Amino acid sequence: MRSRMARNVGFLFLILSLAICQAAIFQPISDSHRSAALELFSPTDGSFASLEETYEALRTFQILGLEKEAVLSPETCTLVVKNLRSSSSNPKDLFYALRVNSILKCEVDADILVGISSKLQAMVRDASSLLDFYHSIGSLVLIKDWGSDGNVLLADADGTFHSIKALSQSDGRWRHSSNGAESSIYASGLALEALAGVVSLSSSEIDQSLIGTVKNDIVKLFDSLEKYDDGAFYFDEKLVDAREDQGPLSTSASVVRGLAAFTAVTSGKLNLPGDRILGLAKFFLGVGVPGSAKDLFNQIDSLDKFCYTNSFSWYRVSIPLILSLPATVLSLTNKNQLKVKVNTVLGSDAPPLTVKLVQAFRSSSKEAPLVENQELMFDPESMTHSLDLLPMGFDVGKYIFVFRVLLHDPEDKKIYATGGQTQVPIFITGFIKIDSAEIAVLDSDLQSTGSKQKLDLSGETSLSLSANHLQKLRLSFQLTTSLGQPFKPDQVFLKLTHETKVEHIFVVGNSGSQFEIILDFLRLVEKFYYLSGRYDIQLTVGDAAMENSFLQALGHVELDLPEPPEKASRPPLQPVDSYSRYGPKQEISHIFRSPEKRPAQELSLAFLALTILPLFGFLIGLVRLGVNLKNFPTAVGPATYAILFHAGIAAVLSLYLLFWLKLDLFTTLKALGFLGAFLLFVGHRTLAHLASTSAKLKSA
Repeated sequence: MRSRMARNVGFLFLILSLAICQAAIFQPISDSHRSAALELFSPTDGSFASLEETYEALRTFQILGLEKEAVLSPETCTLVVKNLRSSSSNPKDLFYALRVNSILKCEVDADILVGISSKLQAMVRDASSLLDFYHSIGSLVLIKDWGSDGNVLLADADGTFHSIKALSQSDGRWRHSSNGAESSIYASGLALEALAGVVSLSSSEIDQSLIGTVKNDIVKLFDSLEKYDDGAFYFDEKLVDAREDQGPLSTSASVVRGLAAFTAVTSGKLNLPGDRILGLAKFFLGVGVPGSAKDLFNQIDSLDKFCYTNSFSWYRVSIPLILSLPATVLSLTNKNQLKVKVNTVLGSDAPPLTVKLVQAFRSSSKEAPLVENQELMFDPESMTHSLDLLPMGFDVGKYIFVFRVLLHDPEDKKIYATGGQTQVPIFITGFIKIDSAEIAVLDSDLQSTGSKQKLDLSGETSLSLSANHLQKLRLSFQLTTSLGQPFKPDQVFLKLTHETKVEHIFVVGNSGSQFEIILDFLRLVEKFYYLSGRYDIQLTVGDAAMENSFLQALGHVELDLPEPPEKASRPPLQPVDSYSRYGPKQEISHIFRSPEKRPAQELSLAFLALTILPLFGFLIGLVRLGVNLKNFPTAVGPATYAILFHAGIAAVLSLYLLFWLKLDLFTTLKALGFLGAFLLFVGHRTLAHLASTSAKLKSA
């Protein structure tokens, strides 16, 4: 295990470091979300398990602009109309049928909507739980948005508002019902949507004191926000006896939907800090690409609420702007520029603004910042802000860049939230110079034995050294950056591997830019298990910021160590590769014994002739005596069976001959089985005829 780690340590560290660097960056919605939507919302026949899932798929496709690529069953509208016409449909079925209809624009008769309106009005009057209010009021709002002339306005909007408000708690949470149900944050989002529906369905203006009370509840609710270290805020349930577990994503999505709906129908600005709204947006972006359809819908639908002021009036809260970097790893060798983008959460263009680099400093240094208050150049074609780091004296390493977004128009500050300063970790990589590399075998007094050799660590090296236990091995080299500064990689290892595969790994120390290691073989004889022989030398230098990290074989050294004492420890057993048994085996050489002496060919042929001679005598005797066929059947049927019987016997004899010449035993037995069954049948019929004929002759 240690050898594998050493073998890949430089490059593995590079990958892990870059992944950690990227993890703190929030990127707007990308093509990966669109691909995930097509994959997660793609049933084979285009139909979904419920109208709720159908709506979530349609809404996700609508936000991402994938309506033309969506696969939807033609029976969806038929199912919508069926649910709307059915007298047994519950409020939830009606709600999602109307939601699907709001997107697909199915052909629904006005009379159906009028009937549903009356039914929903009765449901609102009789509602006792938050979900009943949510579904029935939401359905009436959808019918109103459809443009129906039915009676959708609430006769007692203030009373309905009070009934829903009675389920609220002092901390901003809401209960699902009044019968002792535990309050939850998820229910708060549903309540805000229901209250927004009451306001839009009211025939007269709702008491503003009630609106103000709800706004205070929203502010209290936001006090329960939890925060990640990267600045993301989220809501999370902490219920003891919850019947349905709601995670942070669905809980936060419920609050965002409720807040968007409520601010769309009320006036005045909510006193919510812009950094918390921006933190909520960062939370949804930080999820990445969810693995379930429900989570993807919650993410996309919530982010959509942050973007469109004309639909959801988020200007009363602020639209978050996301600062993102296409790349957080910059190469000095390739002269990469620092590029920054500022967009909404769905990737739409931001208003006119300036991105300023407040300061940039090394993450591991407390020195003065290298750059302060540097404005980035804006490219209107690519909509990116860029800065050339090469002339500013940046060296390889890990830095912290602090950005600030400044809006040009003062009016935009009332609409958008920029979140103040944003810290981003940046890796700057480059080519590291390797100088003065040499290896030497020294005597005990550190005097060279004359075997000092220069090394070219940027190319192939194959050195051959020899030493005994009284000598030492020294390896030294220097590492500097392109600016001439000392460079210290995260991993510098020297590995010696004995011809028996026993490995020894040593850490190479440094002083400034000088790296040196001295192996005292006299002190290492026990560590080397007194194993003399050839040791392969390998050097590993790796770092995330080092573009020319390497793992290089330097050659070998022949060690002459003393004989091990009686109680010396033995080298550990080396692990056996489990796949080696599938490799080629050692070739087996075998000499067969000489064949026995055989008689001459002439003698063998003579013996064969003597063996066949009786057969010819038998055939000649048959010709001389004649063949007695008087008992051979004359009728067509019995004669046919008799002929087939004799032909079967001939076939069996031929099969024996073929077995002797070319057939194997299994093929012969298989054919003999079929022929035996055939002979049994025809032989039985032939013998039965002969027995019948014989009986008739005797009776006559």
